[in-house]
Amino acid sequence: MYEYIKGKIDFVGPEYIVLENNGIGYQIKTPNPFSFSSYAGQDIAVFIYQYVREDIISLYGFRSREEKALFTMLLNVSGIGPKGALAILATGEPSQVINAIEEEDESFLVKFPGVGKKTARQMILDLKGKLQNLMPDFFPNLFTAEEIEKKQMGDLELEEALLALSALGYSEKEIKKITPSLKTEQLTTDEYIKLALKLLLK
Repeated sequence: MYEYIKGKIDFVGPEYIVLENNGIGYQIKTPNPFSFSSYAGQDIAVFIYQYVREDIISLYGFRSREEKALFTMLLNVSGIGPKGALAILATGEPSQVINAIEEEDESFLVKFPGVGKKTARQMILDLKGKLQNLMPDFFPNLFTAEEIEKKQMGDLELEEALLALSALGYSEKEIKKITPSLKTEQLTTDEYIKLALKLLLK
């Protein structure tokens, strides 16, 4: 089992990053791959969860041990697989998810792709009261990303963000609904994704 892999960010795409270590490129799926864009070519440690099934072996990567731990706990909820857990973590604001679980706010939880009422209820039953015990001091600032230097944005950044949303499981109809609001902004791909997720979860 991997704890982390340290290497250089070689590629960033809508669904995964490639981390190069000693001549080997590891394909790693992450909640928001474009949050790694500012580290291109730099050495970085990515915390790894290895997912193994009879027909697949995948690596999932996170910026911190706490993020990895929350992902692991979400996987233990019946009805949530790796793709669903990534979509939940991709908001960059886990405090909302944590509050929804603690306050039994099913209406918020069902806004995530693949989370219906039954799964939302299961999340509450399985995780309420347990998350803070795991990460008591880290909740308020979990997943706070470093500020990315502002630069002129073009159509490419928005297109990459829309591809990432599709990879997370949002439908074409849902994405088209928020696209006009995104086009009024000039952001990095990472920022487009975060803004889009906020709009989708309203």
